[in-house]
Amino acid sequence: MSAEASGRSSGRALTGELRRELVGVERRIREHRFLEALERAEVPRERLVAFVAEQQAIIASDRRSFAMLAARFPKPPAGELFLSLAEGEGRALSLLPPLAAALGAGEAELAAHQLAPGAQAYPAYLAWLALNGARADVSLALLANLLAWGENCARMERALRASYGLSEEATAFLRFFAQPPPDSRQLLEAVLDDGLAAGDSPEHARRAARLLQAYELMFWDALAEGLP
Repeated sequence: MSAEASGRSSGRALTGELRRELVGVERRIREHRFLEALERAEVPRERLVAFVAEQQAIIASDRRSFAMLAARFPKPPAGELFLSLAEGEGRALSLLPPLAAALGAGEAELAAHQLAPGAQAYPAYLAWLALNGARADVSLALLANLLAWGENCARMERALRASYGLSEEATAFLRFFAQPPPDSRQLLEAVLDDGLAAGDSPEHARRAARLLQAYELMFWDALAEGLP
């Protein structure tokens, strides 16, 4: 079997094993009490503004992280993937002001927000991976995170439209992540295959994915802290 074919086989097996391993944390993310409170219109405006402020810092950090990864791994498919992800984060950042405006939050209020350590653990670890991680580490971690984050964004958008009366324009940021590019998973899988075929450690990749999903859960926990 060629190294390329071996990488594809290992990538599929590794992804399947990881999905089974992360069932519990995935459920906790998707069924988070913050989302349930949001659907009941029980999340106060201040906490929604906090979401925007936290995301503003996260997206700016993630854009730099993906740009760093594109510089570290410029050859396709990795370079193509990471550059497109950096560009996507820039697009997402431009969609945050309408959400802030709909919540009545100006730049001064967003700047005054004290970032929560739990909410910022995710981008901090992604930045670490951008400097130190292998291709398989980053791609498997993002594969693990892609679906849960997208589904939660879709659920948030529905709740903000139905329970808080926000407009389609205001919730465009959430809709952007709820509908990832159709080729994103395919590109991530290709980068994972290449990394494994080149000798990246499967166990290191699994560890990166487990940690990133744990930090994703910490983000939602930080948003829900103190809510009834």
